[in-house]
Amino acid sequence: MEQPPAGFEACGRLFERRDSVIVREIECKSVLTKSGIESVDYALNPYVGCAHGCVYCYASFMKRFTGHKEEWGAFVDVKVNAAEVLARQMKRAKRGNIVSSTVTDPYQPLEERYGITRACLEALTDYDFPISILTKSDLVLRDLDILPRLRDTEVGFTITTLDEEARRVFEPRSSPVSARLAALAELAEAGIKTWAFCGPLLPLLSDGEEQMDALFGELARAGVSSLIVDSMKLSGGIWGRVRRVLERHYPDLVEGYRHIAANRKPYHEALMATAQRLAEKHGLTWRV
Repeated sequence: MEQPPAGFEACGRLFERRDSVIVREIECKSVLTKSGIESVDYALNPYVGCAHGCVYCYASFMKRFTGHKEEWGAFVDVKVNAAEVLARQMKRAKRGNIVSSTVTDPYQPLEERYGITRACLEALTDYDFPISILTKSDLVLRDLDILPRLRDTEVGFTITTLDEEARRVFEPRSSPVSARLAALAELAEAGIKTWAFCGPLLPLLSDGEEQMDALFGELARAGVSSLIVDSMKLSGGIWGRVRRVLERHYPDLVEGYRHIAANRKPYHEALMATAQRLAEKHGLTWRV
């Protein structure tokens, strides 16, 4: 057991390092929060931080509010009382749709040990709230006994590439792509509505027409009904992290990414037009 970093003496009861990730157990006062995302009423985030360590993760902005000094992906705070707090909040909540999660992965590796997401889903089975789960982990299959008991639920997987080498570089501790596709197929077979978030597609690695065509084809075969696509945002600290990874693994792509970072809009618009056309080709509903 190690000493907590400066500034965290009162933040949690347990401090330990697991697989190079600093883990803290904390108690929250609220876990169901109003969402600032268009068309999403509530966010449900059982953890602070995410051990998947995705290089491009936009949720790293959360460090501005949490006070963490570690690199994004190197810490996770476990909201050990999340299910209890959620049960109390649901008694007063106005009906609306819930997304789990918006700034963490509800099925990141620590969920296997703590079961916080599972306990939260159990608390939601008594309510008629639409629930959308987004993850990169096939651990969600563990909860196939609970998911059908939720009155209106869907499970989405983030899949940004079919290239397993690129997945290991950009999403180092997430489930392999093949495991995600297999999980989508199993969920669909069980009657669970599924969708995919192809975002961000990796510039010059998975954003070409041939790569997108192959990816969307695999999603359609896995029974996915709809998808959302996004381009990579290369602003602030995200660009710094991505650039360092590119310099190590794909040095010939640095200038191409730098060009996108300087002017993302035309790249984004062209990518969306191609993605929408290919989604329609594979019979996938295009979601914004």
